[in-house]
Amino acid sequence: MDINALYSTKGRIFDVQKFSVHDGPGIRTIIFLKGCLLRCRWCCNPESQKYEVQTMIRNGKQETIGYEATVGELMEIALKDMPYYRRSGGGVTLSGGECLCQPDFTEALLHACKENGLNTAIETTAATDYSVIQRILPYLDVCLMDIKHTNSSKHLEFTNQPNERILENAKRLANDCKELIIRVPTIPTFNDTEQEIYDIAKFTKSLGTVKEMHLLPYHRLGYDKYIGLGREYLMGDVPSPSKEKMEQLKKAAESAGMTVLIGG
Repeated sequence: MDINALYSTKGRIFDVQKFSVHDGPGIRTIIFLKGCLLRCRWCCNPESQKYEVQTMIRNGKQETIGYEATVGELMEIALKDMPYYRRSGGGVTLSGGECLCQPDFTEALLHACKENGLNTAIETTAATDYSVIQRILPYLDVCLMDIKHTNSSKHLEFTNQPNERILENAKRLANDCKELIIRVPTIPTFNDTEQEIYDIAKFTKSLGTVKEMHLLPYHRLGYDKYIGLGREYLMGDVPSPSKEKMEQLKKAAESAGMTVLIGG
């Protein structure tokens, strides 16, 4: 793609977070894209789910959520922190929402990052046609992929989507991606039994190339956003898992032969 066309490619985002030490190696800039195919009950970024620009009440004030940005504008922001990336091995991560719902924008952003020598990562459910994923692989260093459940009917019940395509794409990504890390949002009432976590770990181990699996404890930090959007919070009063519970689940995953981190 012509460099001018690359940098003028537009997409819709809702936030840029600098100096993150999660979601990929080193110090990172996280770009949050609008739009997602899933509707996970526990989603902590409900404002990311719809592609449309929205309004949300936060701290008693109405805010506009979502705006257009060009690759060039975002690269100008990201490149200001180049010294921190170099010292820490960091770079840029695309999050959301689901960045694969804006494939042209995502491809252009990752391409521009690599043109500038930046490490790249995405957070994804991979719930899309694999041809979309293939487009970005030449510009992707780390894929942080959610595997939420191995049972498709339960996956459908809690996320509004089945998981067959997700699991199939994980198998292909394990062969095609430079580095694939599987992350498991650990959600009470959904996937927090030792057997369920073991099954996900066993599947992850079967992929052959995945070195790390991350267990991400459920939290209620997105609750106020649902209220601000005028939406019901479907997780109700379900509490976060205890440290002891997470350690039990970590041991269950390790028994499948995986290296497991809590958080990440």
